[in-house]
Amino acid sequence: MKNFLITISVLFSFSVNAQEDDLALNDTVRRLNPVVIIAKKQSPERMPEVKDNILFSGKKNEVLKLSNINGNFTTNNAREIFSRVPGVTIWENEGSGIQINVGVRGLSPNRSWELNTRQNGYDISSDVFGYPEAYYNPPLEAVETVELIRGGSSLQFGPQFGGMLNYQLKRETKKKFSFETQNTTGSYGLMSSYNAIGGKLNKFSYYLYNHSRSGDGWRENSEYTVRNTHAFIEYRFTEKTKLSAEYTNMDYKMQQAGGLTDEQFNANPRQSLRERNWFGTPWNVFSVNFDTKINDNFTSNTKLFGLIGERNSVGFTATPNTADAINPSTNDYANRRVDRDYYKNFGVENRNIYKYKLGKINNNLAFGARIYRAKTQRLQEGRGTTGSDFDLSIDGQYVRDINFSTENVALFAENQFKVTEKLSLTPGIRYEYIKNTGEGRFGISNGNPVAFPDKTISRSKPLFGLGVEYKFLSTNIYANITQAYRPVLFSDFTPPAVTDVIDPNLKDASGFNADLGFRGTYKKFLNFDFSLFYLSYNNRIGGVRQFINNDPNQGTFIYRTNLGETVNKGIEGFVNLNVTKLFDVDMPYGNLDIFATVSFIDSRYTDFAVSTASGTAPNITITETNLNGNRVENAPRYIHNFGISWSNNNISATAQYKMSGKIFTDANNTSAPSANGVTGLLDSYNVFDLSTEYKFLKNYNIRGGINNLFDKNYATRRAGGYPGPGILPGEGRTFYISIGAKI
Repeated sequence: MKNFLITISVLFSFSVNAQEDDLALNDTVRRLNPVVIIAKKQSPERMPEVKDNILFSGKKNEVLKLSNINGNFTTNNAREIFSRVPGVTIWENEGSGIQINVGVRGLSPNRSWELNTRQNGYDISSDVFGYPEAYYNPPLEAVETVELIRGGSSLQFGPQFGGMLNYQLKRETKKKFSFETQNTTGSYGLMSSYNAIGGKLNKFSYYLYNHSRSGDGWRENSEYTVRNTHAFIEYRFTEKTKLSAEYTNMDYKMQQAGGLTDEQFNANPRQSLRERNWFGTPWNVFSVNFDTKINDNFTSNTKLFGLIGERNSVGFTATPNTADAINPSTNDYANRRVDRDYYKNFGVENRNIYKYKLGKINNNLAFGARIYRAKTQRLQEGRGTTGSDFDLSIDGQYVRDINFSTENVALFAENQFKVTEKLSLTPGIRYEYIKNTGEGRFGISNGNPVAFPDKTISRSKPLFGLGVEYKFLSTNIYANITQAYRPVLFSDFTPPAVTDVIDPNLKDASGFNADLGFRGTYKKFLNFDFSLFYLSYNNRIGGVRQFINNDPNQGTFIYRTNLGETVNKGIEGFVNLNVTKLFDVDMPYGNLDIFATVSFIDSRYTDFAVSTASGTAPNITITETNLNGNRVENAPRYIHNFGISWSNNNISATAQYKMSGKIFTDANNTSAPSANGVTGLLDSYNVFDLSTEYKFLKNYNIRGGINNLFDKNYATRRAGGYPGPGILPGEGRTFYISIGAKI
């Protein structure tokens, strides 16, 4: 019999404006005050042509307003949140929701590293051009909207292939004081509390929240605790000028259950063979923001931002077919491996919009600049303790001790030329200067340090793009083509994956994104967006499976190198149909929405051969491998979401069904799973989720839901290193229930 507990979460807000007492006219007739039914708007919404000194004309974008979505925000269930955005791949390797792993159009979801990840418009990843993994994301209970600007549409933000992902936090702009609380309990020891205050006093605005969450986890050895604290203050000098500052602090400790072999996964996906593996990342991000409207035609925004954080892990990192057992000769466990990173980055970014006329038609020029500097100290392969707790102490020194730095200067400009009021052209250019340096100790051989080859790589990259948009009625046709770029990351040379071997001659990647789509709304009952995309990715860095000493019997490893060009192309579609508005029966029956997102993705390598070369590890030879026609690893052939939502007065419910296709986990397209679980085909999966909300007494609500209702066993990824080599199971059936208030 499956073992599970129930999760409960509470949130308070309300939409029924009935008075407590009706007015009596006589003994038999009463005049009733009207009951106003406020339906949740269709989501996603889309950006206007210009917002926050950014041009969105001709760009594919989605805006998810979370108050219009039912879902498990407590554990940041990305499967539910992104269900209305086509083409989003999600890695689900643990149920804490501490890290959100998303990718688009067949790109890797690994900590969202193919996206420029931001909070309130500023960077939150470790190092944008050195190690762009997002170890932090805000709790979704604190988020107002999630904004996704696709691929080539993100020229004003950076050269990333995936685009820009921005979490816009909640603010209170009307009341002098407001209080919000949400308290949740759920399956496997889940306990969560979110509390926030905010308000506006004369020229000052403020908002503060604290989110604390803990749980035992669905799998064995998966306990976690996490805390997020955020403070914001703003002062308006005039209606045209304001200055704000904000600070976010996060700290968490998470036990890592590790990967499994396929045999272990099929026998019991909840099992764990690692109880001594831990992970934690204290994180601090801050920003100072200055907005001013110089005149009716010119507005400017400047952000000063920074990050100070760490990445800390300790554990027994062998593949799952190696037991973590007591050694009879020492009567103790093996020493664990300790890896630590220290991050510091600072930057300033300026954005401006200048409005002008050509003839009688208004045009918009967006331009700005960015200066950024980051430093990282990477410490790896420390000899840790033989214990089982989260102890980062080591015996001796780290095998690797390397310092990396990144300097970045960017200039960008886009101009919306309105040929007519309906047709606009938006050409753009971005210039990137990127300088990476690295120095330190790469290893220790016979007691002597092995120097990391001093590297200084400088690039100057102009990138160009063009967007087109034609409007008619409440719909528009859009097209966009933009160059993209990804420099070699220092993490490519020193990955935490314990089974990888690295090509020392890695090259930068470049390419472009193209979109052609049709989107809009029709008579308030139809919301849609259908598009074609084409993504060219040259010199993409990936992994090919190799045999130790060319002998399959001696085991396998992953060789990371440039794998030539990959082409990702396909169809993305979204449609939301409000059935009750279509038939004009929403007043007596509420609102019934049916939505679907569909994406068909064809991601393949072009004709390219991994050349014969020597690896960086002893006794390893890289054999020639031709990848022509192979599918790109971690890119499913299809991702579909189907859902139905109903709301009436003070109750709403959403049921959704996700389908995701098979994926290869290495560039060789290895079908049979390896003995250590690191490579092999992952099967398709289907998952059903149910979420509900009940609002009462004007300011209160109760939320509840069931994730993976039918308790399907599935996996979305394999790992070569952290969070543990092998196949990583998705989470089984869990429940939550939540109660909250907003006053």
